[in-house]
Amino acid sequence: MPKYHERVVSIVILLLTLSPVHGAWAGAPTDQLREGVDRVFKILRDPAMAGDANATQRRKAILTAASTIFDFNEMAKRSLGPHWTERTPAERTQFVALFTDLLQHSYISKVDQHGAAKMVFGDERVEGAHAAVRTSIPLGNGGQMPLEYRMHQADARWQVYDISMDGISLLSNYRAQFNKVIRIDSYATLVAKLKSHQSEFSQPARPPSGKASR
Repeated sequence: MPKYHERVVSIVILLLTLSPVHGAWAGAPTDQLREGVDRVFKILRDPAMAGDANATQRRKAILTAASTIFDFNEMAKRSLGPHWTERTPAERTQFVALFTDLLQHSYISKVDQHGAAKMVFGDERVEGAHAAVRTSIPLGNGGQMPLEYRMHQADARWQVYDISMDGISLLSNYRAQFNKVIRIDSYATLVAKLKSHQSEFSQPARPPSGKASR
């Protein structure tokens, strides 16, 4: 059983390296999540994209494909929590760019280092403009890792704005860390840390208690 931190860090990597298992049941959120994962998987399997010489091109292609899966703007906003409303338009634009860059360096650039797994799609729940798609990943010990992808409609598409494992969201981990930095130091300190891609943000820590709400 891998450590909790390692499992959380692996969530986004897994999303980008999974080969979907196609099932009969699906809806718009599930279909669009599956299509996005398919695009990333094709990039990883494309011989023309293979090798160190094509690393930069491959990662750019993965980021472009990932942008159809993730709503980076919404993820950045939710990760900052109540501090988002205090930011100026320019600060918000800068933060979205820094947060997206953090995810890119922490996760997307590591995609090549992981082999493909199989993601089994379960049911989906749709409530207005929000949805949750349940999936599971078979583990080597015969067990399964349940993952829930929380999605919303953005730009006429369903996109992921959070990922939950055992009821603990990826963004709640980031939000707890970002809030701590701002509370102890300042927002400017958080920006400086994001610019330096400090390793403390590469391995989200479990929040003290509670589950992230939609």
